[in-house]
Amino acid sequence: MTDNQQSIVEEEGTSDNQQSILDEEETSGNELPLANLKRWEWWLFVSLNIFFLIVGQAAAVLLGRFYYDQGGSSKWMATIVQTAAFPILFIPFFLIRSPMDTSSSANPPSMLILLLIYFSLGSLMALDNWLYSAGLVYLSASTYSLVCASQLAFNAVFSYFINSQKFTILILNSVIILSSSSALLAVNDDPEHPVGVSKSKYFIGFICSLAASALYALILSLMELSFQKVMKKETFSVVLEMQIYTSLVATIVSVLALFASAEWKSLPNEMASFGKGTVSYVLTLVGTAVAWQTCSVGIVALIFVVSSLFSNAISTVSLAITPLAALIVFHDKMNGTKKAKQH
Repeated sequence: MTDNQQSIVEEEGTSDNQQSILDEEETSGNELPLANLKRWEWWLFVSLNIFFLIVGQAAAVLLGRFYYDQGGSSKWMATIVQTAAFPILFIPFFLIRSPMDTSSSANPPSMLILLLIYFSLGSLMALDNWLYSAGLVYLSASTYSLVCASQLAFNAVFSYFINSQKFTILILNSVIILSSSSALLAVNDDPEHPVGVSKSKYFIGFICSLAASALYALILSLMELSFQKVMKKETFSVVLEMQIYTSLVATIVSVLALFASAEWKSLPNEMASFGKGTVSYVLTLVGTAVAWQTCSVGIVALIFVVSSLFSNAISTVSLAITPLAALIVFHDKMNGTKKAKQH
């Protein structure tokens, strides 16, 4: 090897080392990709979000039922609080996000594509939240939660067609059992419902909850598709971005609908006549908003790190918690159908 060749090799080696150092410095300044987490760190992250999902969902459903029981009647207000607390997510978003945070994709999505995704999912979310609110008006907290178990069956179907999720014996078993149990609840001869709710309104509540479950399952599958095919990031900041911007759109749509429906005119009287007082009225709405946002972060994070089907399966775990909590808080009755469905 000549002196010139040796010099060229040394220069190339030096250049490679310098590039490696620059890459390490850039990585250290960025948010740690979730794909690089150690096994115990990954399980801790998943467990934390499972906790957020279960506790947040149970608390939100109970507070939502409390809102109606104490005299609340605005479906759009109950819809707004399901996404209105999204500004609190800016705190962790700015804490964990580095200014140098970049997409792991060589071709990051355009702003127009991202806006289209956020607007579409946010609008669907607003409609879905309204259907859930309408269902909770006419159903007890325990019945509402058990009907919503059907979302796992819907999600299995959507995951198969949209996310290429393969069916297993466990998934098929869940689809059959949950679908059958929801049908049994619908035709129950002695349906449990809040005071003053007729059988026809109970049926409307059941249909709204069932439709909301199907739409919710679709939203989860579309979110997973967006993460996989469009976002292509491996950091938790993208989870918060998805939750923040879709919630922003959903909140705006819900507020506009509140004024368009003229429900806003009844809010002062609703607050004044609330069973537990004005302060309790405000705290109930704030608590519901925070609980739903906590639940939503857990849902979206689990979609991101595992799958929409897994996220939905974990949400059904709260069915063992919410009805029992409703039994204690609201003294809901547990008939044979509900007991069978819990087991």
